[in-house]
Amino acid sequence: MSSKTKIVVLHLKELVYTAIFATLGILLIILLIFMFLPNGKDKDTKETMAYTAGVYTSSIQLNDNAIDVEVVVDDSHINSISLVNLDETTAAMYPLMQPALDNLSQQIYEKQSLEDISYEDDNQYTSMVLLNAIESALEKAANEEN
Repeated sequence: MSSKTKIVVLHLKELVYTAIFATLGILLIILLIFMFLPNGKDKDTKETMAYTAGVYTSSIQLNDNAIDVEVVVDDSHINSISLVNLDETTAAMYPLMQPALDNLSQQIYEKQSLEDISYEDDNQYTSMVLLNAIESALEKAANEEN
């Protein structure tokens, strides 16, 4: 049996460089895969883009006084809900309007929806009137796509 001994000379410097470049190449490929593969977040983003950004109002008629509920939205969030044209006499006649709206708007900001909104029994009818006005304003803000 004759065996020839082969000697391979590897330079440590070249080996380290090759390992570093191979690792960087693998990391780059993994990064590109994660960046360009679709994931579940894209579906959620498209579903929540439900509004045309702007300020929308809906009126409530209380006796001879008209009160506007103003809703400010962007593409996917309800940003602000407030009462407009609420003068001092109307506020004095209907003292539960502002506290009821504050309670409702806090829940709407958290949920970004009018679903499962709760209200107190003593503010039941006031809250229902306000929710109907907010819903009307949000219907105006809804995109035609949905």
